Amino acid sequence: MRPAMTDNAAGQLTTNAADYYEEFFVPALFKDRAVPLIELAQIGAGELVLDVGCGTGILAREVWLHMGGVGAVSGLDRNEGMIATARRIAPDIDWHVGRAEALPFPDEKFNHVISQFALMFFEDRLGGLKEMWRVTKRGGRLTVAVWDKLENTPGYAAMTDIDARLFGHEVANELLTPYSMGDQNALLHLFAEAGISGASLTTQDGKAHFASIRDWVDLDVNGWTLGEMIGTEGHERLLEAAETELKQFVQDDGTVAFASPSHMVTAVKL
Repeated sequence: MRPAMTDNAAGQLTTNAADYYEEFFVPALFKDRAVPLIELAQIGAGELVLDVGCGTGILAREVWLHMGGVGAVSGLDRNEGMIATARRIAPDIDWHVGRAEALPFPDEKFNHVISQFALMFFEDRLGGLKEMWRVTKRGGRLTVAVWDKLENTPGYAAMTDIDARLFGHEVANELLTPYSMGDQNALLHLFAEAGISGASLTTQDGKAHFASIRDWVDLDVNGWTLGEMIGTEGHERLLEAAETELKQFVQDDGTVAFASPSHMVTAVKL
């Protein structure tokens, strides 16, 4: 998950909100997914890599570590707050504010173009894929990760049901976008429509991890658009319901974990 890339609900996070995202959302949902994507992409030292929709930069940072600082990594995100946080954490990476649908790079510049859990939020998904393919070198590889369907992510399926009951479908729908590209056939069709031939899909098992139900609810409210939509009183109502109805996801040590699979699509530009 990441805040939706629109000019409204979550188009521009402040730097403080981006710091919150980095501190809490990244370890809960994103950090463990970076290495499998890097391995699938077959990224090697000395290559040029672009991370599109990079957020606060966890994937780009893991690529930089993987390459041992030999090569060059660029990251691009529409959100200025995200990029400000990314730039502060990793100044050796070349960070850009920009849109996936209009990448500010020449044709065939990068050996690898990668994107982790951002495609769902592009204003124009087809256009974004075409742009990422355009800046991929011949012989280079495009690798994109998206979340699986909501019904295969039981924790967020249950959380969405609670939101719908307490606050209505408009609020619940805020949690649906991250899982809107989980259909494998539709996902591969989109790549083909973008002119990306030979794309293959790998499903990765994984888990979401939160320190507690309270932390999970607080993250969804404060790190998402829900806080503006439900307010302080709604936050307390959601927490009360979640602590009762989501107990099945609480582990023996009090932490929360549940299945959170994803799909990775990769293609080599011939």
